[in-house]
Amino acid sequence: MIKYKSREEIEIMRESAQLVSKTLGMLAPEIKPGVTPLHLDKLAYDFIKDHGGEPGFLGMYDFPNTLCTSINEQVVHGIPTDNALKEGDVISVDCGVFMNGYYGDHAYTFEVGEVSPEVKALLDATKESLYKGIEQTCVGKRIGDIGYAIQKYTEDRGYGVVRELVGHGLGKVMHEDPQVPNYGRQGRGKKIQEGLVIAIEPMINLGTHRVKQLPDGWNIVTADGKVSAHFEHDVAVVDGKPEILSTFDYIYEALGLPKDVVVA
Repeated sequence: MIKYKSREEIEIMRESAQLVSKTLGMLAPEIKPGVTPLHLDKLAYDFIKDHGGEPGFLGMYDFPNTLCTSINEQVVHGIPTDNALKEGDVISVDCGVFMNGYYGDHAYTFEVGEVSPEVKALLDATKESLYKGIEQTCVGKRIGDIGYAIQKYTEDRGYGVVRELVGHGLGKVMHEDPQVPNYGRQGRGKKIQEGLVIAIEPMINLGTHRVKQLPDGWNIVTADGKVSAHFEHDVAVVDGKPEILSTFDYIYEALGLPKDVVVA
């Protein structure tokens, strides 16, 4: 059952989402060759605790860390290790926060040094597809419209859209109804209504859409070993339109990058 949120609840959730955003912004300049994901994980844990939150992923379903750090062919749910990042890697950093009774959940795929043009194009297209999905998050649309927009944008560019992992509703628990696939048919699925809060998170592969799980029970990797990208925003429906509760602006400020042009 979908749990629609009041304006007051949405404002509380914005605080949780913004703390995740600030955490990713804090991590952004630390992501460079020679740094280990475990170091990033410790930084994130301390930052979240120092700012009044609790790491949302730590202990959830017995996950052992604050961050999911997924490198290159790892799609999502990567467990931080002490293996140093290398020039040309990409790393998806997915972070959750629990604060004031509500969750924030937010992800960004970072370049480690200089990446190949092919990989950079994948990252750019995946992030753009996130905003294509957000544009569809309006009263009068359906969940399938979100997935269709993401799928069309990325498949038109030759990329693979992961089927087995999806976005989700967000609130007092991390994963609420509805599921939000990154593929779909226009006009299908649950109707989008005022007060809906969802995490939209395209997971897009350079090659095949197929994935497999590693023996650790967590890491999901591409079946062909090619790079994957993952971007995620928390989005609420307010006055019938999408309102993004999270932001990449802290990342862009830290890295000296231009801001995205997003839905009003």
